[in-house]
Amino acid sequence: MRTLVALAALVLALSGCTSSPTKPVSDTPSPSASTTPTETTPPPDPGPTPKVGECHLLSFGQAVNVVGRTEPVKCKRKHTAETYFVGRLKLATKAGHVRRVDSQAAQKQARTTCAARLPKHLGRTPRELRLTLARSVYFTPPPQRAEAGADWFRCDVVVVAGPRRLLTLPRATKGFGAAPAVAMCATAAPGTTAFKRVGCAAKHAWRAVSTVDLPGKRLPSKGAVADLMDGPCGDAARESAADPLDFTWSQESPTQEQWDAGQRYGICWVPA
Repeated sequence: MRTLVALAALVLALSGCTSSPTKPVSDTPSPSASTTPTETTPPPDPGPTPKVGECHLLSFGQAVNVVGRTEPVKCKRKHTAETYFVGRLKLATKAGHVRRVDSQAAQKQARTTCAARLPKHLGRTPRELRLTLARSVYFTPPPQRAEAGADWFRCDVVVVAGPRRLLTLPRATKGFGAAPAVAMCATAAPGTTAFKRVGCAAKHAWRAVSTVDLPGKRLPSKGAVADLMDGPCGDAARESAADPLDFTWSQESPTQEQWDAGQRYGICWVPA
């Protein structure tokens, strides 16, 4: 979490008068006292607000480590992210306090709003989006901009093209969710050392065909997950096979890290 420093108080330069020794009275008028004009400090600059439709050339690291506002690039040039929603953070509390932009409540608002709006932007249902490599990432103002009054959050869509690599996106991503480059495939069967997720437009050996919801607040044991997924994955594999009597499949359970991040489902895979 980023730590925001409190807004420093503005200091005004004040001028004072000094007394001078008594002088004999003369006919020459004495100069009148003058004061130095007060110096004012310009208000802090909150910076520009992001706009829907802006494109960005993000690295994988920038996408997963959300830090401030990145500069947009022209969408006709190479880019890896597009802004599909811009909102305002609810920083005022019912008790009359003001939240920091890096507070848990503010970050949760940005994260959940961006995730909820991504399926409609890409033209897929939330369940269909599970079988893609498209992800929503969000950005909030950097500390110095937040101190100046910036309260926006920005939702970007990115597509993971491979290990620590983002896909170069088309000029516009609205309705892009059904493209082969977005669909989730793999270089080998899940659980093997050669397993790597790639877009289905790249060379691949397996593809994701279905997901199975997993109940409970804690990640079930591997055996329990296998039992829950066996039937649904078998059915999905049968429907995808050219011969309903000759088919195979593999199933992938979420890791503890994925479970903690909100992935409460397993993925069914079939040979491509």
